[in-house]
Amino acid sequence: MAHLADHGKRRCRWVNGPLVVGAGPSGLAVGACLKEHGVPSVILERSNCIASLWQSRVYDRLKLHLPKQFCQLPKLPFPEDFPEYPSKNQFVDYLESYAAHFQLNPRFDETVVSAKHDNTCGMWRVRTCVGRHGSRGRRNEVEYICQWLVVATGENAECVVPEMEGSEEFGRQVMHTSDYRSGEAYRGRQALVVGCGNSAMEVCLDLCHHNAFPTMVVRDAVHVLPRETFGRSTFELAVSLMKWLPVKLVDKVLLISSWMILGNIEKYGLRRPSLGPLELKNTQGKTPVLDIGALQKIKTGEIKVVPGIKRLLHGRAELVDGRILDVDSIILATGYHSNVHSWLQGTEFFNKDGFPRQAFPDGWKGGSGLYAVGFTRRGLSGASMDAVTIAEDIGRVWKEETRQAKRITACHRRCTSQN
Repeated sequence: MAHLADHGKRRCRWVNGPLVVGAGPSGLAVGACLKEHGVPSVILERSNCIASLWQSRVYDRLKLHLPKQFCQLPKLPFPEDFPEYPSKNQFVDYLESYAAHFQLNPRFDETVVSAKHDNTCGMWRVRTCVGRHGSRGRRNEVEYICQWLVVATGENAECVVPEMEGSEEFGRQVMHTSDYRSGEAYRGRQALVVGCGNSAMEVCLDLCHHNAFPTMVVRDAVHVLPRETFGRSTFELAVSLMKWLPVKLVDKVLLISSWMILGNIEKYGLRRPSLGPLELKNTQGKTPVLDIGALQKIKTGEIKVVPGIKRLLHGRAELVDGRILDVDSIILATGYHSNVHSWLQGTEFFNKDGFPRQAFPDGWKGGSGLYAVGFTRRGLSGASMDAVTIAEDIGRVWKEETRQAKRITACHRRCTSQN
């Protein structure tokens, strides 16, 4: 709950509870867990809907890469009739139901401009602009005053768009995967997909299904694993093995089984990193590709693999190995990054990349009532773990302060009745 006051042209709102920035899965999970502890909260969201990444910035064919039991949010599982790998629309429906179930009502179209802890009063001052994100019209400003600030903007707040020499000369379409929906518009066209992660692989596969001609630019080493290993989810298998074996040994099991199922992928231009898939994920946050059919298209030549781009020419791309390709469109599957540093001020809690300095599982709490959720590099399950921990931590303080307030009120009443 937020109480409103006017201070000149900027409205000021006191938040009775935590202020949560972001209404994606992480923000919703925190809000739900706080409610379970009886703690009210205010959730701010710059877009006009919950989970805007999932609703507005992903391709149509997207499905969850992991089984649904590893992607559900706290306190409410997926419907039993959902498939093991829910589609984008099914996941959005689940999130909408989740918000309705816990009566979460984010304040939409409200962008956080700055947030800074005021040491004088011991509170956070969070300035926002109210109005459609990216609109040019006049927008009202609001300042929130709160004891706790929960950063739930996550790892995927802004698109990563690399600079490429010759971009101005290229003269053809260049877009990020956040704007890609389907390969229908690319029929018969030469599409250069920059990147080699899960999104790049799936976009290339989608382009093939729509009779386009994709070429994937692979600049770095990448782990490609089968989504399922001997009839069981590869991720589920890894989770089970890690209960008994060290990470390095589990990585060896995954790589051996991957070689048995997929064969030697290096001869197709896909170099494996020196570190194993789990160790690489834990230390650098790089997610292995879980193959759902793209590798077979690479083997048959329907998806071509090339090294990095040296520069762009008019309607063409020169590669680092000297080859020149005719290109109709470039699709950047170059991922996203955190935007924390663009608005959060006066704290060293986050590193230069916008992630908590403390590694998982210790990166959920900073000082002065600052919390972070959705920065674990462990997907939805990591966000859910942090949401539960944050709510428990705030809940303890909330209950203690509530008890103290009740004692003061009761004492005041007794004193008043004796006068």
